[in-house]
Amino acid sequence: MTAPRPDRQSLPYRDCVGVTIFNQQGNVFIGRRIADHDSEDKTEVEAPWQMPQGGIDKGEDPLRAALRELHEETNITSVSLLAEAPEWIHYDLPDEALGIALKGKYRGQRQRWFAFAFTGKETEIDVHNPGAGKFTAEFDAWRWERLSRTPALIVPFKKDAYDQVVAAFADIPQRFTHI
Repeated sequence: MTAPRPDRQSLPYRDCVGVTIFNQQGNVFIGRRIADHDSEDKTEVEAPWQMPQGGIDKGEDPLRAALRELHEETNITSVSLLAEAPEWIHYDLPDEALGIALKGKYRGQRQRWFAFAFTGKETEIDVHNPGAGKFTAEFDAWRWERLSRTPALIVPFKKDAYDQVVAAFADIPQRFTHI
């Protein structure tokens, strides 16, 4: 007998950050999730490409959380803040993941998204041993991609959230083509 699913409306959103990193060509960093990674969100392996993201610790400032998560997932520290999305961006877990993913405690995530310019050299990026091995690798590969393509690469239940990220930062790629 399976346990009944919790009532979606009774569960809160988990506060998180999302990070959009632009290179000098105006493309964004995306990482491929490790398929067998012991993730709290098992549904992410269906379409594994995504931008860095993660939880905000209790009492942590969202910008500080974004920089921390970026370093923990990619080893990147050489960035310059370009923009912050004007509103929190939400996504809901699909019904089949409710009560299972995100440790079963949340209905989805409420994310604060930041856009940064990558100011370092690509040799700084290390998704296999982020933080010189201090952090568990979450990606097994990475690449630069057009921002507008990212909603098609994410798991379907996050597509609307990624559409909002694209809208929030749509003007940024053009800034790089004018340098």
